[in-house]
Amino acid sequence: MRPFGAPVRRAALLAVVAALATTTVASPAAAASPADAPARVSTYGKADLQRDVDALRAIGTSGVQARVTTSDGRQLVATSGVAALGSRRPVPANGYVRIASTTKSFVATVALQLVAEGKLSLDDTVESRLPGVVKGNGNDGNKITVRQLLQHTSGIHEGYPAHTSVEEFLKHRDEPFTSEQIVAEAVKHAPNFEPGKKWMYSNTGYVLISMIIEKVTGRPWHEEVDRRISRPLGLSRTLWSGRSLDVPNPHAKGYLVLPPRKPVDATRHFDGDAAGGLLSTTRDVNRFFMALLGGRLLPAEQLAQMRKTVVAPLWQQTWPGARYGLGLSSRPLSCGGVYWHHGGDDYGYKTRTGVSADGRRSVTISLTTQFGDERSERQEKVAGEVVDRVLCSR
Repeated sequence: MRPFGAPVRRAALLAVVAALATTTVASPAAAASPADAPARVSTYGKADLQRDVDALRAIGTSGVQARVTTSDGRQLVATSGVAALGSRRPVPANGYVRIASTTKSFVATVALQLVAEGKLSLDDTVESRLPGVVKGNGNDGNKITVRQLLQHTSGIHEGYPAHTSVEEFLKHRDEPFTSEQIVAEAVKHAPNFEPGKKWMYSNTGYVLISMIIEKVTGRPWHEEVDRRISRPLGLSRTLWSGRSLDVPNPHAKGYLVLPPRKPVDATRHFDGDAAGGLLSTTRDVNRFFMALLGGRLLPAEQLAQMRKTVVAPLWQQTWPGARYGLGLSSRPLSCGGVYWHHGGDDYGYKTRTGVSADGRRSVTISLTTQFGDERSERQEKVAGEVVDRVLCSR
């Protein structure tokens, strides 16, 4: 994949933002059959999308861009707000954004392609693929499987740097670190729980998956994403952030808003690992999810494994019925059935996605403000309602 920059990542400051907002953020849905089809109740058009992005802007979000791709290939696009606070520049309609943890769906797809090719098994242990990497302090790579890493049931402690304040983030945001350093930090701590016994979202787990992908293929995870997904699908604007602090042009700036301090421009920072290191656009993200759920990237057996979900307990307050598969989440639709998705949260950027179970209709919303107050909960609620409205319409 063409790098735009280098390895690193955000961390606990995002958890602080969520805690200040008294809400839990992430992705997923209920255990209904993927074949369950929603009862489409109305027609959803460009004016509806504009109304919805304006509602997200009205909460205080600096910029919003959203795209709906319909089953007949139509593109509904709307933006609201500005590309930078203090300017009148509009949000670019297909600007680059940090898609953050939406990256995990790309990485999981590569891993499952390797499973389909017989080069990897979901039951392989970490120790069998990465000897000696996960051990000590109660950690045992012999007890953790590839499936558990993909589904966040491994129990491994989070190894990312814990920026607990805006000041700390600003001081350290340009400091790179490696996947090996992340894992080494994680195993300094005892596991959060015995592998397979509970569910807890883990960025470190996906770093381990990326290390396994490189061990199996001889190429870094982002090159495999490019070779296996981006090039075949024509995702020309899906890039690895690599060693750059920047987001390519055109883009809208991302802001952290933690009152009483003024909004902080958080656009520039390192974030290049497999837990969240891709830059992309709403068009490319829709195209990816429609191809994935439409069966164009994985054989039926592996796609079924991806959609085999467990309850995500920590997400129930924000997303009732939230469930997590293998790098893919599900959530109930108000009109029946479920939709599939994976959200992404990075400093200043939020990505919310949704694709119908048959892969024929998709929506991606990019928000360029992370709130540290009650507006975060409102932003999350409205974004979820937009996705539901899109996927329950014609």
